[in-house]
Amino acid sequence: MDIKHELFKHCKSFVNKRAQTVEEIISSNQKALHSETKSSAGDKHETGRAMLQLEMEKASQQLEGISQMNEILSKIDFSEESKKAHLGSLIFTEKANYFLSISAGQIIVDRQKYFAVSVSSPIGKLLLGKSENELISFNGVDQNILKIF
Repeated sequence: MDIKHELFKHCKSFVNKRAQTVEEIISSNQKALHSETKSSAGDKHETGRAMLQLEMEKASQQLEGISQMNEILSKIDFSEESKKAHLGSLIFTEKANYFLSISAGQIIVDRQKYFAVSVSSPIGKLLLGKSENELISFNGVDQNILKIF
């Protein structure tokens, strides 16, 4: 089993689950908006509609973020071999293992912990372009890069 492909599948699944959740929220809010009928309590009605509109805007912003994550994942090229950390690299350090992709948190594959991190995250920015045996310092902790795949 190729660990990078397994990590990639987890990231895709993470994005798909987020998309499904956000779409359910949008659908639920749309139903609530349509079912809101003018009541005698006009101000209360308007406040409820405004709150639903805010929720809808927030959800559509989340959909935009999900779209960006899908775009980043589509740019990962597994055939690209490099000894420098890049999008799609698997990086082993003394302290942790990182998959440069999207921020999807901790993923466990074959009882081994990996952190899927975005190249625009603080740790991702530190790792990007680094080579094996280079030292990085993150949150005051020095880590030596042992291997890059």
